[in-house]
Amino acid sequence: MHSYSRTAIILHWAIAAALAFQFSVGWSLETLGQKGFALYQLHKSVGMLILALTLARVLTRLRKPRPAAMEGGWEGALAKGVHIGLYGFMLLAPLSGWALVSTAKIKVPTLLFGTVPLPHLPLPQAAHELSENAHGLLGWIGVALFALHVAGAIRHHLLLRDGLIWRMVPGRSVALMAVLIALIPGAFVIGGVMANRAAGTAPAAVAAPAAKVADVVAAQEAPATNASEPVVANAAQPENMTVADEAAGPPPLWTVRPGGTLGFSVGNGSDRISGGFSRWTARIVMDPDRPETADIRVEIDMASAHIGDPTQDEMLPNDEFLGVAAHPKAIFVAKGARATGADGYSARGTLTLKGVSAPQTIRFTLKGAGLTRSVSGSATIARQTFGVGNGDSSTGLDPSVAVSFRFEATGKTP
Repeated sequence: MHSYSRTAIILHWAIAAALAFQFSVGWSLETLGQKGFALYQLHKSVGMLILALTLARVLTRLRKPRPAAMEGGWEGALAKGVHIGLYGFMLLAPLSGWALVSTAKIKVPTLLFGTVPLPHLPLPQAAHELSENAHGLLGWIGVALFALHVAGAIRHHLLLRDGLIWRMVPGRSVALMAVLIALIPGAFVIGGVMANRAAGTAPAAVAAPAAKVADVVAAQEAPATNASEPVVANAAQPENMTVADEAAGPPPLWTVRPGGTLGFSVGNGSDRISGGFSRWTARIVMDPDRPETADIRVEIDMASAHIGDPTQDEMLPNDEFLGVAAHPKAIFVAKGARATGADGYSARGTLTLKGVSAPQTIRFTLKGAGLTRSVSGSATIARQTFGVGNGDSSTGLDPSVAVSFRFEATGKTP
């Protein structure tokens, strides 16, 4: 009995496993919403992989035709039709998915397996509905063809006992056949497990009060690269009164030491998305004993926003979120602050973000004495006021964003 080439065999089983994974994941994506973002990105990557493997399979078949059919009649015609249908599905389903993403109102960048950028197809947005419907219909057609193909293989092996399956098993090895067949349900189960994890419970930080969440985010952020820049600095009341003699003089100018963090966190269903900014500067003047002398100006480079996921990081500068092209900086200014406790302060000022200016309050505490302080603080920003998250991919986000900062500051008197 003639067998398929080794290349054709490898491609056959690899595509089969990838299809099983896609079917399992595809059924879950619509119900996951924003929680399935990472899985959605993987679904796109695996789809493009199937397209590439299918093209390789077609080229392999053109170079070395398949072994002769083992049966004729309507059974043979049905088998041939299923094979042709599967090839059409494996080409058209990824292409329709690609078209769907390319024509969406919100352009979500695609990084194949988080590495290789996939450009959008030059299609009009009017083609989106057609692409979406076609992709959904093709999915169900693919499931039916896949099931028919598997049923045919079982019929030949268990009922007809004609050894047809051995043409796709190198060396007619029973053990290898078992391993190859196990790839299919294994891939299906893996897809289901990943979908269940995406829909799982929220991390413990979600249940924490907003102020605590801000502290958690700040503690987890990677150190910012502000070694040579003056950065946000706020003074707070010292634990002792060693600067009392200087209180009557001009307030000191505060500069943040390298290693400060500026983070943000927003709820996303039962999940939480956390990120930060790596470039931010400020000029802060404030007497710890006279918070009313505070003069604060913070500038944040919006292009430095990061979450840690390559695809989401590419989305942040877009108009739906930060609108970096038109509004490269966010600016917070405040004149004066007030004490809220032994170590606590608040400053009410104005935040300008994406061209919108609105009142904003920050809260901060300070530990230490004299002109060396450890500062931590937070703010709660109503993102919709500034048009942050104004598209379809933002519907699952909470209306408030928790912002946090933590750094070491040193002061200098004029």
